[in-house]
Amino acid sequence: MKQSLQLKLSQSLTLTPQLQQSIKLLQLSTLDLNQEIERFLQDNPMLEREDDNEPDTYLVHEDGTPTAPVEQAAAAAETPADEASQPDFDMDDSLGDNYWNEASGGSGKGNEGDDEFDAQANVARISTLREHLLEQLGLLPLSPRDHAVATLIIDALDDDGYLGMSLAEIHELIPPELREALELELDELQVAWQLVRQLEPCGVGAVDLKDCLGMQLQQLNSHEPACKLALAVVTNGLDLLANKDYSKLKRTLKCDDEALKAAQELIKRLSPRPGAAFGESDTRYVVADVIVKKLKQGWTVQLNEAAMPKLKVNQLYANILRQQRDSGAGLSGQLQEAKWLIKNVQQRFETILRVGQAIVEKQQRFFEHGEVAMRPLVLRDIAEELDLHESTISRVTTQKYMLTPRGIYEFKYFFGSHVDTDSGGECSAIAIKALIKQLIQSEDNKKPLSDSAIAEVLGKQGINVARRTVAKYREAMHIPPVNQRKSL
Repeated sequence: MKQSLQLKLSQSLTLTPQLQQSIKLLQLSTLDLNQEIERFLQDNPMLEREDDNEPDTYLVHEDGTPTAPVEQAAAAAETPADEASQPDFDMDDSLGDNYWNEASGGSGKGNEGDDEFDAQANVARISTLREHLLEQLGLLPLSPRDHAVATLIIDALDDDGYLGMSLAEIHELIPPELREALELELDELQVAWQLVRQLEPCGVGAVDLKDCLGMQLQQLNSHEPACKLALAVVTNGLDLLANKDYSKLKRTLKCDDEALKAAQELIKRLSPRPGAAFGESDTRYVVADVIVKKLKQGWTVQLNEAAMPKLKVNQLYANILRQQRDSGAGLSGQLQEAKWLIKNVQQRFETILRVGQAIVEKQQRFFEHGEVAMRPLVLRDIAEELDLHESTISRVTTQKYMLTPRGIYEFKYFFGSHVDTDSGGECSAIAIKALIKQLIQSEDNKKPLSDSAIAEVLGKQGINVARRTVAKYREAMHIPPVNQRKSL
């Protein structure tokens, strides 16, 4: 076969490194973006942050409530200057400087220069369930051997305080050589388990929910009728109470509505997870990308400056590169990367602002009247209005948040399916969920509405939804079915 050379002209679409970086930054959340920028700052000496004064921080919890720094800043703004400058106490000069130095545990200079000072040791920390139980165990007059056996039981508890395995299984998990050295028998584990069950919080060491609630009821005044009936409910009718089968429960326990209601209220005050109050809580924060406000001219959207990293090119290295162009090949590439990053970060926030403004313009009725006024909206509507691709809108609306007078919402929240109405219009799924929630909240607890009844009520309002659709929306809102919403 004879070899030959041929010229062929064709067109192809390729993603440049700059475009790839722009797409990557666009789909990152604000927290992930800051981590990515920190990586660039460490790797690229041509990039640095601007040293501007920190703006107001719009950092909120997931439920929309502001964090402590914002609240403290607002309180400080309301405090008069004269009051803010005054201390909360009157210092008695007659006590002398030594008193204040000794009270603060130092020489008046704090702990500067003290290598043994650990700032983390002074930070408040929530004790774990194991630490709380071991602290109580240390106050008891136990021998070292009994203390060690009780510690085995404590180590076998789960985070809720339940003993998830039998004593025989715990006995088998102990290494044989340790069992022989301690001469540990199964009866001793039984005694240690009963000892742990006497510790606080009440209910710790239980094997199941029935055992946990029963332990707490036995600690109360068991002579009261409500307590005795509640103990009978937990022992013989906990499943019936969970299913709210009150008729069968009253026949089984031979009681009336008032007595059963008092026992039910007593059971509700018990803790089904006694160990859940211990341990460090994982607090998650959400940083709003845009802020929605209502002004005289209408609803406005602005970027959250606290979420915008301010970057610039390091002028020192840039001047060195200008003076030594021949020997600065490496710095030249890093300078170009720094310029790309600054431009892509700016473009990212401009795109987020445009999408946020379009969403607010489409959903003005939601901001005025709430969820029941939510309009049907899909990604294509915003993409066509802003002349962007749907994939770009999808990236922008994922893990991006807006802070509004009604709370903090993800951009994705304003998009969803719709249902046709009798008048030929469309009703958003979010609006239907809000209507279902309103109907359930206003229903008679003794005769709650079934899914079919809710569908009929919505049909009278011109919204045609099937019973299965109502059940799907109700389950999505974590609302129990009709039999579990019934009360005495």
